Amino acid sequence: MGTPPVNYRWSACTGLGMICASRGDNTMSESRIAASYARLLYEYLERQGVQPAMLLGGELDPAQHFVPMSQWRQWLEMVDQHEGHRPALGIRIAEGIRAQHFGVVGYAALACANLGEALQRMERFHASVYDANPATVSMRGDAVCIEWGVARGRPGALADETAIASLVQLMRDLAGRHIPLRAVEFVNPAPPDLRPYTAFFGGDVRFDQPVTRLVLEAAWLAQPLRKSDPALLSMLDQQAETLLQRVAQVPSAVDAWRRTLVPLIRQGRTTLAELAQAHHTSPRSLQRRLADQGTTFQALLDDTRRHLAEAHLREGRLDLAEIALLLGYSEQSAFTRAFRSWTGLPPAQWRRALGRSRA
Repeated sequence: MGTPPVNYRWSACTGLGMICASRGDNTMSESRIAASYARLLYEYLERQGVQPAMLLGGELDPAQHFVPMSQWRQWLEMVDQHEGHRPALGIRIAEGIRAQHFGVVGYAALACANLGEALQRMERFHASVYDANPATVSMRGDAVCIEWGVARGRPGALADETAIASLVQLMRDLAGRHIPLRAVEFVNPAPPDLRPYTAFFGGDVRFDQPVTRLVLEAAWLAQPLRKSDPALLSMLDQQAETLLQRVAQVPSAVDAWRRTLVPLIRQGRTTLAELAQAHHTSPRSLQRRLADQGTTFQALLDDTRRHLAEAHLREGRLDLAEIALLLGYSEQSAFTRAFRSWTGLPPAQWRRALGRSRA
């Protein structure tokens, strides 16, 4: 069998954890999915000529960030019953997946250079898309193996199959190519007809396994993205600049640096050298010019991030993980620590206090 596989948590080359959770021992009933992901089911029903609100009991609230996993499972079961238990419902739903179903995280992935980078970006903020069992990743020769256990319970066949098929379909959509899998395994019992599953996944599909698992060739992580679209991220940057203009008036020279800093922050490029390079100057020269304006690079960075964070929290349209992504933090916890240092409160508490003051 060779050298045993080395397990690791989401390295830079295999960031595939968008369907995992990090909150430890929660029960499955406490899990949730993004409302943008739930929209996938509504769109599926519309393609079938069914009015989603009539079948599911109402429209999605535009202000709603998340849908409880229990509600998601119930909706899937209602659709399955409505269709007379046709085979492979999860696959049919997943065929309509697009980056927009992953919200800000999906849009951010579109500007990445290759599939590995896109999946890594989605992994960092997985909790804002799909919160279920944690995953582990291992390299096994020339293959990548992603596994989901059952420590937090079992979402069920419909939820699992929709999630795994959505991940695979999104990979193919981003890459613009059919990416075959070597193997797919599910913890759930086998359905009566395996043919739709083997046709969709393109590999060996097994059921009644100890874990849910995907295996694909590692070479696919270097696949360039067909749908790479920096214009979408430019839109996010323009929105950020608009928010900054509303809340923080600064001298024109500082404003020019701040405008350049916005996309750099989103990309996680938060150093003096990178801002200097963007302005075709040396770090020492930029540092001197910042000092002439009575500020420093770190002060400019913190001030920009703080005002953006407060503006996003006031608007209330993004959850904390999405705000952390737009502010260039690799983890939501890092954003929470920084925000607490600026305001004395964690962002969730700051948002609640703001809501009370408006009441």
